[in-house]
Amino acid sequence: MRFGAAVLRSYESRFAIEEVLLNTGPAAGEVLVEIAGCGMCRTDLAVRRSAGRSPLPAVLGHEGAGVVVETGGPHTGLSNGDHVVLSFDSCGHCRNCTAAAPAYCDSFASLNLFGGRKEDAARFTDVAGGELAPRWFGQSSFAEYAVVPARNAVRVDPSLPVELLGPLGCGFLTGAGAVFNSFGAAPGDTLAVLGAGAVGLAAVMAAAASGAVTVAVDRYPERLALAERFGATPLNAASPDLPGRIRRLTDGGAHYALDTTASAQLINDALRALRPTGRLGLVARLHTTLPLEPGALDRGRTISHICEGDAVPGLLIPRLTGLWQAGRFPFDELIRTYPLADINEAERDCEAGRVVKPVLIPGGRSR
Repeated sequence: MRFGAAVLRSYESRFAIEEVLLNTGPAAGEVLVEIAGCGMCRTDLAVRRSAGRSPLPAVLGHEGAGVVVETGGPHTGLSNGDHVVLSFDSCGHCRNCTAAAPAYCDSFASLNLFGGRKEDAARFTDVAGGELAPRWFGQSSFAEYAVVPARNAVRVDPSLPVELLGPLGCGFLTGAGAVFNSFGAAPGDTLAVLGAGAVGLAAVMAAAASGAVTVAVDRYPERLALAERFGATPLNAASPDLPGRIRRLTDGGAHYALDTTASAQLINDALRALRPTGRLGLVARLHTTLPLEPGALDRGRTISHICEGDAVPGLLIPRLTGLWQAGRFPFDELIRTYPLADINEAERDCEAGRVVKPVLIPGGRSR
């Protein structure tokens, strides 16, 4: 079958809408999904800075959602017509996968970031027969259709606006999962969120749903206004004595802090803002050595990386949609939609901070 997709051919080039070719249907354990919408994540855009480790040309996109149109046999657990949210890929059989920790799959990097599944890779080409990189995050969903392992796909209520649900598979899942799973935040706990982008604001919403008290730190007033609307106390990142101000706002220091910025200064500020035995979680990839200031890790404070919100997507995504239906996780307020054809405009707006979460709609209109 032939369909349209956004192809990135070099690390410096713009996305180009091209016709691509799928030479065979889904194999055993896979499903073919007609994409209704796909979120744009900064991980997609970071390919340009991956020092050649992510193979190109490729169709990126890993926050897809849509409708199953074909299944690869009877054992996928899905049927034609099912509405699904697509999440990250995992092998399903390593020790971490079988221990309900698929975000720490032994093959996570190779499956999601640096090449993807090699099985039947040549079946996905451009119309001239040129091979495209195996599926990005098991999806390559900047496209009208995507072939995905069934374990990537989470069935959702068909009454939900499926075109908006894709970011629940990664960005919103990461922020909310950090609060629900990694921290296990409970009523009365205190949380500092550094960076009020898509991941940080999802954490703010999850904290409000958990009954936790939250301080949100950012440099953009409009992002801080969103955080305040979702229940956090806003604090400008340029505030003098940032750790002291967070400690005062959290009655002696935060139980937890989540950094989404990868800023060494903010990471050290977050550590100093924790109360004894507090935990800092990092979700952004660090690209340089992280210098820790003397005393930052004193008094039982800990720091660790959190991948994909420590989530099992099949458990957390239904929880998030349920919270949305109850009016307690209004992620749709962070979304601006763009036609897939306007992907380069969406990238510019995302990089400039003009939009929190772009969602690309194949053949659709913006709102």
